[in-house]
Amino acid sequence: MELIQESPELAAYLAENEAIDHAHPTVRRLADELWSKTGDAYAYARAAYELVRDAVPHSADSGDLRVTWRASDVLAQRTGICHAKAHAAAALLRAAGIPAALCYQRLTLADGPEEGYALHGLIAVHLDGAWHRQDVRGNKPGVDAQFSLAGERLAWVPRAEFSEVDYPVLYAEPVGVVLDALKSAPDRPTLWASLPDELPELPGGMPDEHPDVL
Repeated sequence: MELIQESPELAAYLAENEAIDHAHPTVRRLADELWSKTGDAYAYARAAYELVRDAVPHSADSGDLRVTWRASDVLAQRTGICHAKAHAAAALLRAAGIPAALCYQRLTLADGPEEGYALHGLIAVHLDGAWHRQDVRGNKPGVDAQFSLAGERLAWVPRAEFSEVDYPVLYAEPVGVVLDALKSAPDRPTLWASLPDELPELPGGMPDEHPDVL
């Protein structure tokens, strides 16, 4: 699948916004610590990925009812769902001058569409002149995501037979429907009920079923 930048300017994927607040002292401190231990972009990107994947539990796995969405809060409170963790990973990468994007998948909630769908959040890191998608959701039995620049090692691969979707667009900021749900939910059970199960529309009005999406 060819990945598509929402913004043609790579600088957009280094910018700060309300969710990816990489100038915040919490983010800067962690970024400086990681850089002092790594010293180059490749090692740093892997270390940032593994920190968010492993040291920030997915709140559904841990049973934490708190909802986080701003990167600095995710890293300070050490909790969040996939979208929140993606914001944190993007912030750490951008803090080191490494372009990072947000991207999404539409996945079933169980082994088939009967239980419904969920919009899953990923990141993409720009290294070696190319984008590489990564999943910082957090591993568990049946999920083994790994940092990789040589072929994707994501938590899940969408299945066309279940109408699961890999969205190809790389976003510089969280999509509005996701961010709105995160910001307005008082707790995770409420968030589960309000999160979208698909992207309403891709840039330029391209509908979800466009062949380039699959």
